[in-house]
Amino acid sequence: MDDTAPAQRTDAARTALVIGANGFLAGYLIAALHRHGWRVLRGVRDSGRALREDERAADLARMTTPDAWRDSLRGVDAVVNVAGILRETGMQTFQTIHIDGPLALAQACVDHGVPRFVQISALGQAEDGGFLASKHRFDEALLALPLSAVVLRPSIVYAASGSYGGTSLLRALAAFPGWQLLPGDGHWPLQPVAAEDLGEIAARAAAGTQRGIYEIGGPRTMTLREYQTQWRRWLRIDGTRAIDFPQSLVSLQVAISERLGRGPVGETMWRMLRRGNITAADAPARVRADFGHAARDLPQVLAATPSQVQDRWQAQLYFLAPTLRLAIVALWLLSAVAGWLTPAATIEAMTAGSPMQALQPVALARATATLDAVLAAGLLIGWRPRWMLGLMGISVLAYTVVFGILLPMQWLDPLGGLAKNLVVLPALAVAWVLADRR
Repeated sequence: MDDTAPAQRTDAARTALVIGANGFLAGYLIAALHRHGWRVLRGVRDSGRALREDERAADLARMTTPDAWRDSLRGVDAVVNVAGILRETGMQTFQTIHIDGPLALAQACVDHGVPRFVQISALGQAEDGGFLASKHRFDEALLALPLSAVVLRPSIVYAASGSYGGTSLLRALAAFPGWQLLPGDGHWPLQPVAAEDLGEIAARAAAGTQRGIYEIGGPRTMTLREYQTQWRRWLRIDGTRAIDFPQSLVSLQVAISERLGRGPVGETMWRMLRRGNITAADAPARVRADFGHAARDLPQVLAATPSQVQDRWQAQLYFLAPTLRLAIVALWLLSAVAGWLTPAATIEAMTAGSPMQALQPVALARATATLDAVLAAGLLIGWRPRWMLGLMGISVLAYTVVFGILLPMQWLDPLGGLAKNLVVLPALAVAWVLADRR
C-alpha cells in the first residue's frame, strides 16, 4: 500500500492522474478537475526529457504490467483515462493502447489502493471497427475488477472554443464558401455533447461513487444536416444551401485515407456516423440524476460562446492547409527536376561573367536539386513537417540572398525568378504555422 494512501488525505489534497493528457479532450477534463479543486497530474508518454512537476510517465504501449505504474500512481486518488487512438501505427495498437496498458493501470490501482477510476470510452457498436471493439472490451474488463470505476461513453464531442480531428472536418464542411458540404444527405442522427459538459461530468465522476456505463449525449437528437447548419450560422457565414456528396464517393475517400493512414475520419468513424450516434432514450435523464449535470443543447452552447474571426479562419483554412502543403511539394519537386535536367552548358552560360562562375555552378545546381527533392519527399510523407518547412524557408532565403547579390539581373527576370520568392517565403511561414495540428 502507498505510504500516502488516499484514505489518509483530506479532500482538499485530492489528486487526479489524467492519462492521455496532451489530447484535445483532456484539456477540458483537466480544466473541470481544477474547477472542482483537484490537483491534476498529467500522464504523458516519455518524450526523452525530464518530466515536469505536474507530469507522470504514462506510456500505455510500454507500461503493460501493473508494476510499471507504481511510481506514476504515487499519491493519486483518482485516475481519468481519456487516451485513445483512431488508427494503429507501430507500437500504438488498439490492443496495447485501449486494453493492455489501461488494464495494467487499473490493476495497479487495485494493488496500490487508488480508489477511483474514470474511463472515457466511446458511444457506438463494437462491430463498427477495432477502435470501438477494443474500447468496449476494456470497459467490461475494468468493471469486472474490485475497483470503484465508471465508464462514460459520449456521442460526438465538440467545443466552441476549438476543434480537432473529425469535428474540425465537420466544421470545415459547414463553413465551405457558397454551400455547405454534406456527406450523404445529412440525415443521420447525432446527440452531440460539448467537451465542457463531458469534462464536468468526468470531474463529478472522479469524486463520486457511481458504477457502470453511462452514455453521454445532448438532450435531443439532431441530424447531421442540422448540426452543420448550426455551426454555419454560429460562424456567421451566409447561406443554408448544401451540396450532398454521394455515400459511395465519401466511402471511397475514407477507404483511401484509411489505407494511407491519414485523414480525420477513418472507416470506423464513417460507419458510426451512418449508423447514427445516439444514446438510449433514458440516458440524459439518468446522467442528470446520478451526476447532477447533463449535456446542454448545441444551440444553447453556441449562444453562450460567440464566434470570432479566428474561428472562421480555422474552419476555412482546414482544406486550404493541405492544399498549400501539396502545392509546396509540387513546387519543390519541379525545382528539383529543373536542377537535375537543365544542361550544364545552360547553367554555365547563366553564370558567365558573374562571381557565381567560380563556385562550380553545375555541381551547386545538382546539389540544391537533390536537397529540394529530399525536402519535398519529407514534407509529402509528413515526416517532421515543421522541420521540412523551416529548412525550405532557410534554403529559399539563402538562394534569394546569394543569387540576388551575385546575379542581380535575376530580379528583373520576366518570369519573376527571384521576385516570386517574396511570395514563397510568407507562404512557407503560413504553412509552418498551419502544420501545428494539436
